[in-house]
Amino acid sequence: MSTRRDPYEGFTGSVGRTFRESTPAWPSRTRPREGAPNIVVVLIDDMGYSDIGPFGSEIPTPTLDRLAATGVKLANYHTMPLCSPARAALLTGLNPHRVGYSFVANADPGFPGYGMEVAGDIPTLAELLHDAGYATYAVGKWHLTRDSASNAANDRSNWPLQKGFDQYYGVLEGLTSLFHPHQLVRDNSPLDIDEFPDGYYYTDDITDQAIAMVKSLRAHDDTKPFFLYLAHNAVHGPLQARPEDLARHKGRYDGGWDELRAARFARQLAAGHFPEGTRLPDRNSEAGYDVGPWDGLTEVQQKLYARYMEVYAAMVDNVDQNLGRLTDTLAALGELDNTVILFTSDNGGTGEGGPEGTRSYFSRFVHHPDLPADWNPDVEREIELIGGPQSLVHYPRGWGMASNTPFRFYKGQTYAGGVRVPFVLSWPAGLPRAENDTGVRTQYQYVTDLLPTLLELAGIERPEIRAGQPVQELDGTSFASVLREPHADSTHTEQYCEMTGNRSYYRNGWKLVTLHRPGTPYDDGEWALYDLHADPTEIDDLAAEFPAVVKELAEAWENAAWRDGVFPLADGSGALALREPEDARLRRPVTLLAGTPELERYRSSRLISFRSFDIVAELDDHRADDQGVLVSHGDQGGGYSLYVEDGRLRFAYNEYGELYETDARPLAPGARTVTVEALAVADLKWEFRLLVDGEETGRLGPVHQLIGMAPFQGISVGLDRKSPVSWPLFERHRSFRYTGALRSVTYVPGEPAPYDPETVARALQAAAAAFE
Repeated sequence: MSTRRDPYEGFTGSVGRTFRESTPAWPSRTRPREGAPNIVVVLIDDMGYSDIGPFGSEIPTPTLDRLAATGVKLANYHTMPLCSPARAALLTGLNPHRVGYSFVANADPGFPGYGMEVAGDIPTLAELLHDAGYATYAVGKWHLTRDSASNAANDRSNWPLQKGFDQYYGVLEGLTSLFHPHQLVRDNSPLDIDEFPDGYYYTDDITDQAIAMVKSLRAHDDTKPFFLYLAHNAVHGPLQARPEDLARHKGRYDGGWDELRAARFARQLAAGHFPEGTRLPDRNSEAGYDVGPWDGLTEVQQKLYARYMEVYAAMVDNVDQNLGRLTDTLAALGELDNTVILFTSDNGGTGEGGPEGTRSYFSRFVHHPDLPADWNPDVEREIELIGGPQSLVHYPRGWGMASNTPFRFYKGQTYAGGVRVPFVLSWPAGLPRAENDTGVRTQYQYVTDLLPTLLELAGIERPEIRAGQPVQELDGTSFASVLREPHADSTHTEQYCEMTGNRSYYRNGWKLVTLHRPGTPYDDGEWALYDLHADPTEIDDLAAEFPAVVKELAEAWENAAWRDGVFPLADGSGALALREPEDARLRRPVTLLAGTPELERYRSSRLISFRSFDIVAELDDHRADDQGVLVSHGDQGGGYSLYVEDGRLRFAYNEYGELYETDARPLAPGARTVTVEALAVADLKWEFRLLVDGEETGRLGPVHQLIGMAPFQGISVGLDRKSPVSWPLFERHRSFRYTGALRSVTYVPGEPAPYDPETVARALQAAAAAFE
């Protein structure tokens, strides 16, 4: 059978032997409807319900205030309690487990709900708008690409450009340094950056990029509408702020979190966010989530803790400033009124800083069952450094509780503190507000509703068939009617939720919810029941009074969980530490030639994590005056660097902010190989030996291993890029490129240590299989 297609098939003109005998015709181009609005979705990271002016905050957010003054506030908007699942739901309109995002895109336990890839039959909002003729741009945090698929050798099938965006600039992973982003990506290419200019700040940068994309579009096409997905890494930890922003908030939080909660709640009540009689819950008191009274802290603690919140407020302030620059650009183009601007958060404020906060973010972030007694989750820093490029900090969870005012708990939990977030939408040309309309909407709506709502506002129907393939049905429903009419009914009347075993089910004002303790059995005894119409802040557990409602909603949750791919649930097996067998390739020895771009973070971590390893630097005839970094791995949050300075070989080890250095003698002219041997020993520690041409010249350790998300910056050969391992060395030499002839650096990973979580998980699996 011939597969040759007639080249004239479908041509609507006529074709003769010559142009004179022929009639031309051109294919029609897809164009959006006349007057179709631009769409800007601003997604902030880890922001609680009360952190912007329109939702009760004292932080100056004049841009958001203006948008809310002419737009709509959804006071009862719900999302997922964690970032990747929320982003998957927002961009697809499907429940995240169906899409394969049961968790953040940093796990691979081998089940459908953890696939971490948006399938071809699930078109994203960007793809649907692009199909309809929109220009599509994304800047900032992506976090829908699994960490193991974020390197330059990956097929990029789940990167932004393959999911409907024309252009992308930002960070694929879930967090980064705002002064020294660890791996910027433009479109499909990681950028090879040695140093950032003084004064660089990532939130400013991604806004600059977004504005440039819009300006470029208008220079080439004066009417084509655009979709801009502006996904901030702020205000996710580590918390970092520009000095000028930080200065504006000095002293603002000296009164503490109790005072702050009360003030914010009063403003929320005055704005009509909650019915009369709504109560502010007591401080969180459950073990592991508890917050003490501000007045119970020492003066030193209060000063330190207030500084953390000043940094956080400065970050929120800066986001609003940058949104103002974007809206000013739209106004200059005459397009502000016909742009749908949506602002919300992926999940609620976080408690990950622990009870006292941390000045060493990555050591606090470690969750290993056998941390040694001398593990330090809060490496001291001078208070003046907090919020700057030398510190990676997070606030105490008391501020996370205040961020989530008036709700209980935090990001990660399915209580309201984790899932109710601010939501502002403005479109003056298409959604003008009536004089008697306050703009407040108290109807329940959910993150999966955003895609169908934005499509309806744009006048676009989601197809049943796309690219010859049936598309999966939506879980969300448009709430355009709620935006237009204050008293319209909610379009989303029931919804399941699950995150790391925390479960909930909402139906017509009833909410069934658990606070699950990891490793404990899943049973109906952990359900709590709340009547959200009378008790929106989830204070009065009615489970004992209404057992029939508990039974009904528990069954509904179970059915939804099977229908949406929620199972299996997390348990004490450690399965979330598992990786697909193919991942073992990343632990093979690797040789990096001089000039190799920085090795991606996850790829780099596989070479050293929870194991012994050797690093061998091959030199070509080292000279007496040669100096610089031979190899570096990490940043101010943790790492190590091997370098030559003033003729001497030195090794710097940054243990989550605490710097250790050893002098390994002069490096003699003619030296050929420099080796670092790291031996994994008990208590999650390494001991280091340094050798030159096989002869030991220095030792360092034992020091705590860099695990979890550290080192967060990948391996660099011949210099220390971006955020330095050693700040004193950076002040002396910046990135300190090696001046001699460096041939290569080879990493040789050893066998995993007995405490490697993946090794432990596989051992538990084998034991369970043997028992069965």
